[in-house]
Order: sequence, then structure tokens, then C-alpha cells
Amino acid sequence: MTILVLDNPELIAKAAVASGFNAATLLAEGKRPHRIRFHYGFNKHALDISDRAIIRQHAVYLCQHPSASVQIHGHSDNFGAEDYNQFLSRLRTNAVVRLLVEEGVAESRILVASWGSARPFTTPDDRAANRRVEIEYLTHDMAKAL
Repeated sequence: MTILVLDNPELIAKAAVASGFNAATLLAEGKRPHRIRFHYGFNKHALDISDRAIIRQHAVYLCQHPSASVQIHGHSDNFGAEDYNQFLSRLRTNAVVRLLVEEGVAESRILVASWGSARPFTTPDDRAANRRVEIEYLTHDMAKAL
């Protein structure tokens, strides 16, 4: 048996469409989108079109499930001064929060954490993987405790 491992989000999306995957069906069934990590280019904080589409799917899910809350984690690589990396990670989280709010999610259901380069996804030298935003779903009890 041959297993193909894809680490390119664009190729994964194309493979999913080719296999008959339909995001509208997934949302109609009330399931939340699977993708929760969004990567950025060097010194970038704007979301690309495909990322915006997935985040809109998260917004639809959140609107369908009013008891769900999320925490948006912003990260940067370790290149440059940490105060700038902290600022850049905050810009990244704000871009995601703005889009969720534009799509109807109440700000009170969104918690934000901007980590700069303090919490790398992989080794600090893998800068491209560390420039990211992650969406973490919180249970109702966790959201109340925070």
C-alpha cells in the first residue's frame, strides 16, 4: 500500500474536492471545520483567500452553536526583536477576530492570545511553520472559567 502525505494546504484542498468533499455538506451537518491552523508569509498578517474561506466556515459553525467559544492564538517566528514579533502576532489574531465578528460571531465568544515567538510549533529554526494563527475551541465550562 502506498500512502501519500500532503503538507501543502492548497494540494490538500484540491485532493479533497477531487474526492467529492463538500464543505457546504459538512456545515449543514453541524460539524466544525477541521482546519484550525493558518500560516503566514514572512512579516505578513493578512489572510489569503483560502484561509478567509475556512475562517468563514468556522464563523458559520460558531453561529450555529451559540454555546461554543474560541480562543485565537497568534504566533510569529523568532526572527527580529521580540516586541515586534509580539506586535505582529497581535495583528494576525486581530485579522482573524475581525473576520469572525464580520461574519456574525459575538466578540464575547472570542478570546485572544498573542504569543510572539514564545511558543513555536516546531523548532525555532522552522520559521515558516511558526508564523501562524490557531483556532482553539473551548468547551462551555472552560470558557466560563477563563
